[in-house]
Amino acid sequence: MNQVKLSHYDNSTYHSGGKLKKTLWYVVNIFVFKTMFPFPASIKVRILNLFGANVGKGIVIKPNVNIKYPWFLTLGDNCWIGEDVWIDNLAQVTIGNDVCISQGAYLLTGSHDYKKESFDLITQQIVLNEGVWIGAKATVCSGITCKSHSILTVGSVATEDLDAYSIYQGNPATLKRKREIS
Repeated sequence: MNQVKLSHYDNSTYHSGGKLKKTLWYVVNIFVFKTMFPFPASIKVRILNLFGANVGKGIVIKPNVNIKYPWFLTLGDNCWIGEDVWIDNLAQVTIGNDVCISQGAYLLTGSHDYKKESFDLITQQIVLNEGVWIGAKATVCSGITCKSHSILTVGSVATEDLDAYSIYQGNPATLKRKREIS
């Protein structure tokens, strides 16, 4: 039986940006985003844009938000990002207009190939289409698309795409009912 050998791990084919850019972002992220000090969202948006994010208007970013790499982030108009959200974007994360990501939610674009002894890094994008709501402490796994106006409820884990106008709950999240908006 083969075994995992983490000493064989090599992610040299993964390129997330230059060392200087990543180091500068790490410092800015700690002092402006991953802090409970309530910096205005307008300042956060300007900083994200400076680091290569594509950010719309009317954005709300609460305190203590962690963004891995802003150059892999697109935020549409009128998005809300709650306290303690972690956007772990080793790959592109695209968030459409009018999306709410509640407190403590986790967007996870990376994983590992458990079938290989070298435990290779695997990255896949996440797409949250317009009107999506990711509930508090919910997790969206890599490669997932949450279609228009879908909801992932509190503490749930999306391991498959969410259908439009549908509400999902559980771990793994399953369809519970249709979303009706009046």
